[in-house]
Amino acid sequence: MAIISKDEARQILEKVLSFSSAENCEVNLSGSRQGNIRYARNTVSTSGVQENISLVITSSFGKKSGVATINEFDDESLKRAVKRSEELAKLSPENPEFMEPLGPQEYSESKTFAESTAKIDAEYRAEAAADSMGPAAQKGVTAAGFLEHGAGFNSMMNSKGLFAYNQNTNVDFTVTMRSNDGTGSGWVTRDFNDVSKLDTGEASKIAIDKALQSREARAIEPGKYTVILEPAASVQLLNNMFGSFNARTADEGRSFMSKEGGGSKLGEKIVDERINIYSDPQHPEVPTSTWTGNGLPRKKMKWLENGVVKNLFYSRYWAKEKGVEPVPFPGNGIMEGGDATLEDMIKDTKRGILVTRLWYIRTVDPQTLLYTGLTRDGTFFIENGKIKHPVKNFRFNESPIIMLNNLESLGVQSRVNGNLIPLMKVRDFTFTSLSDAV
Repeated sequence: MAIISKDEARQILEKVLSFSSAENCEVNLSGSRQGNIRYARNTVSTSGVQENISLVITSSFGKKSGVATINEFDDESLKRAVKRSEELAKLSPENPEFMEPLGPQEYSESKTFAESTAKIDAEYRAEAAADSMGPAAQKGVTAAGFLEHGAGFNSMMNSKGLFAYNQNTNVDFTVTMRSNDGTGSGWVTRDFNDVSKLDTGEASKIAIDKALQSREARAIEPGKYTVILEPAASVQLLNNMFGSFNARTADEGRSFMSKEGGGSKLGEKIVDERINIYSDPQHPEVPTSTWTGNGLPRKKMKWLENGVVKNLFYSRYWAKEKGVEPVPFPGNGIMEGGDATLEDMIKDTKRGILVTRLWYIRTVDPQTLLYTGLTRDGTFFIENGKIKHPVKNFRFNESPIIMLNNLESLGVQSRVNGNLIPLMKVRDFTFTSLSDAV
C-alpha cells in the first residue's frame, strides 16, 4: 500500500475530511518504497528495502491549529486522529501568521515518475554495485559507494476544495575511490528520476581515474587562482546563494539580498551579465513536483537574468503583507551554460586549478555570502592547457557573488542534486591555506 493511485488517494482524503468538524481542515497523504545498497572496501555491507505510508491531519479553529499523524486507515482510527487534531487545535495558542488553506488550484502535469526506477530490485542493486567494485579492484583501487532509489507519491486535500497529487521516482549514486597506497582519492555523484540514465560503471571509471591521477599530490602556495569548477564543486555555493532570494529576509534587512536603506535588491544587477538562472518543474532533465507542500502551483520562473535579480520567493503570508502574489520556493535550479567541455576548458587555461568537489562548507558572513570550506577528491594543477600534477587540497574563503562576478567562461551543464549546473572557469578564487586531507 506504500504507493497508491490518484483515485485511491482521493477516496481516503475525502473520507478523512468527512469526519472533520473544524473550521478548516487539511489532509496530507504520502507514501514511498525506498531501496539501497552500500559497499566499502570493495565489499557490499548493507542492502535493503523499506516501505512507509503516512497521513497528516491539520485542523484549525480561527488562528489555532493542531496536527495529528497516523498510518492506520480503518474508519475508527481515522476518526480518532481527526478528533485528536481538533483537540490539539483548541489547546494551541493563536498563530499570528496563520493563513487559511488555499482553494482549488490548477497544476501542470508533472514528469517526475519513471517506471524503470520504480521497478528497481535487489538484482539491479547488486549489478550496479558490482559494476563499480569490479573495475576498482582490477585497478588496485578501493571503492566505497552508496546507491539509493525510491518511488513514492504525495497528495493533499483541504476543506476549501483543493486536491493535489504527484508520483515521483529518484535514484542517487555516489562513490569514493581511494588508491590502495592511500595517497589518491576520486569521487563522483549521479542522480536521476529515470534509472535508465544511470551507468554506475561509467561514473565509477571517472572516480577511479581521479584516484589514480591524484596520488602523491604536491603542495603549492595558497592564494588567488583561476579555477575550473566542476558542477559538483559549485552547486552548494550556488544553492547557498539561492537561499538569499527570500523576499521576507531581504525586506527585513537579514540577508545579502537586503538593500542598504531598506527593501531588496530586486531589479539590481548583482553578478556577471552572462549569468542566467531559472527554475522549471517540467524541465525534462530535472523535473519536480508542480506544486508545493502548501498547495501553491509551481511554474517556470526566472531568478537571475543577465545578472539581474528578476524574482524573489514570497510566502503566502509575506505576499499578503506586501500586497503581491505569492512566489513559491522552486524545486530545482537551472543555470544556463555554454558548449565548452572540461577538456576544452583545460586546453584554454594557461595556469589554474581543476576542482572536483567542495565540501564541509560553512558560513563566514551571511551579509556578504562569504563561505569557507575545503577541496577534496581530486584537485589538479593546470599549466599551458594541460593537467601537470595533482596538488594538495586547500581551504577556501569565497562568496558565490564574487565568484560569479569573476566569471571567465561557462561550459556544458550536468545534473547535480536535482539541479542543472554548468562547468565554470573563474578567476581569482581565494585559497587561504593547505589541507592534509586526501
